Amino acid sequence: MSTSNGTTWKDRPGAILIGLLFMHVLAHIDRNMLLGFSPQITGELSLSNAQYGFLTGAVWVLSYGFMATFMGSLADRFSRTKVIAAGVLIWSVCTAASGFAQDFGQMVVARFLVASGEAALVPAAVSLIAEVFSAQRRSSAVGVFFVGIPLGIGLAFVIAGSLGVTWGWRMTFMALGVAGVGLTFPLLLLKDDRGNLAAAERGAPFFQQLRAVHGVMKECKPLRQTVVGFVLVHFAFAGLSFVQLWLVRERGFDAAQIAKQMGGLQIVFGTLGAILGGIASDRLFKRFKGGHATVVTLLVLFLAPLMLTYRFAAPGSALFYVGMCAGFFLPLAVYGPCLTLFQTLAPASMRSTVVGVVMLLLNVVAIAIGNLAVGAISDRLTKAGSTQGLSTVLIATDVLVALSLWFFWRASLSGDPRLGAERDKSIVAH
Repeated sequence: MSTSNGTTWKDRPGAILIGLLFMHVLAHIDRNMLLGFSPQITGELSLSNAQYGFLTGAVWVLSYGFMATFMGSLADRFSRTKVIAAGVLIWSVCTAASGFAQDFGQMVVARFLVASGEAALVPAAVSLIAEVFSAQRRSSAVGVFFVGIPLGIGLAFVIAGSLGVTWGWRMTFMALGVAGVGLTFPLLLLKDDRGNLAAAERGAPFFQQLRAVHGVMKECKPLRQTVVGFVLVHFAFAGLSFVQLWLVRERGFDAAQIAKQMGGLQIVFGTLGAILGGIASDRLFKRFKGGHATVVTLLVLFLAPLMLTYRFAAPGSALFYVGMCAGFFLPLAVYGPCLTLFQTLAPASMRSTVVGVVMLLLNVVAIAIGNLAVGAISDRLTKAGSTQGLSTVLIATDVLVALSLWFFWRASLSGDPRLGAERDKSIVAH
């Protein structure tokens, strides 16, 4: 699709980013709406806590994680805009279908397919952003895209608490589904045909593509080290799932009061993390031989100790809240530089697939296994007589986050010429 003066839609990176951000926000609203309406849905469908946990945990992780890899391979091989459009259509129709669910089984099927559709967005969107933005703006653009996470989570609860009061959860789900379906039609008009690319720039069939990605991960040490570091940082989200329980049970906070504080701080500092982490990386990576990998190393070096200190600080003290906000800031701050590194280090033919594989790893290892381990180990410690079971395990998740420092640092020291290639291009451009 081109205009009369010969420019194409890809010549408008700002508009592309706004559109992708809007879709990312909508995706996280749809994803987290189940949490916003948890009392109403569990009550009306007679769901046990175990069934609700299965819906919000295993159903989502298994579908989203594995489908992100598959959808990423399709985006590398065919059209990224059509893959995104298909994903938006699937998750929107199934979000609407969630509003018709009459029992646990129907909700499982609907939410499984919502996750499958949403898995198409991130791998294709990150590849598209990397193509249309220059080296000196890429990390900032990726960071802005991932503002969709805190905004979507926050808006899900706002919508549930406002429109949900008059519309109810079923009508709200249906309305969100209709809104999403309307987004698919403009996407279909945007041409992104990868079939005309040279073989080296186009993805292979799925299983062949997976073997190629495995080969690249094996050969490219800084890529592998950055992936491991990125997954470890996401243990902050495993800890986050239990933070409210920890604050109420072991630190004496009022449940309603701390929930409001956490919600507001997470939106503010998660958004700031995504934006400022990307901007800082774009501004600073030119100064270091390790480029973006060095910037991420510095972010973890500065913020991880604050997260650990927060576990020991006096409840309600300034240091306590600084550490809490650092925990909201850091995971989002690494998205811009890390996703930029993945796009820089991976061959053009598999950039979306690499992002899909990373999404699979972090969802399975950090989110699914991490949440299960935190819950199981803290239960065992409590049964053994510990009054600080959650404190002990949450300190362990913070240590795993801090451990990412080693992998990011090693990536920055690898000497891989690609780490400095984007820096050198940016210096020449200036």
